[in-house]
Amino acid sequence: MTIERRDVQLGETTDGRIISIVTIEDQTVIREGLAAMIDATQGFRCVGRYASVEEAIEGLARTAPDVVLTDLGLPGRSGIEGIKLLKSRYPRVLFLVLTVYDDDERIFEALCAGACGYLLKKTPAARLLEGIREVVAGGSPMSPEVARRVVELFRRVRPSDTADYALTPHETRLLKLIVEGHSYKSAAASLNVSVHTISFHMRSIYDKLQVHSKSEAVSKALRQGLVS
Repeated sequence: MTIERRDVQLGETTDGRIISIVTIEDQTVIREGLAAMIDATQGFRCVGRYASVEEAIEGLARTAPDVVLTDLGLPGRSGIEGIKLLKSRYPRVLFLVLTVYDDDERIFEALCAGACGYLLKKTPAARLLEGIREVVAGGSPMSPEVARRVVELFRRVRPSDTADYALTPHETRLLKLIVEGHSYKSAAASLNVSVHTISFHMRSIYDKLQVHSKSEAVSKALRQGLVS
């Protein structure tokens, strides 16, 4: 993965806040390149870069970022194990995978572990930065190849015979959009309703699925085959 140091003017969050990012990547060139790219871009700041999950555990105790950008193939604990562990300790931190792996097993396990998005290392720099902003805005960015695999994956998963969550057709359509990576804002535009309406229906979906976050809802939808 080649990352050029260049200023990509994406701006800050809507409230003017700088997005703080931690990277977990064992390859020095990529790790330092990511940090340089992030720091060279308006509205972003790299507050930590680590070569392993073990290093990140200590680092996040000092600085809890908005987003953790993590590889999966790491020395020691894997990236998937790291997401599970760090998510349990820092539930408000958002996790975005950046890896070379595009197989069904790792994609599924990463999403189930709590990853909010899954990008491949060949992702262009501008798209990667856009993906980080999407995560903070409530979206679930995925590389096109990964998104196709996710769709194929939940098409193959049969719903449990006992899984009856009484989702309405509208809730099912909304859940499908969320699984596909939409934010509340883009889902609202797609369904021609307000963001407030989306939030209302998402609370109902959470209650019916007995989950507490978007990543848990996506994970359960994939496991149970609730969308097609």
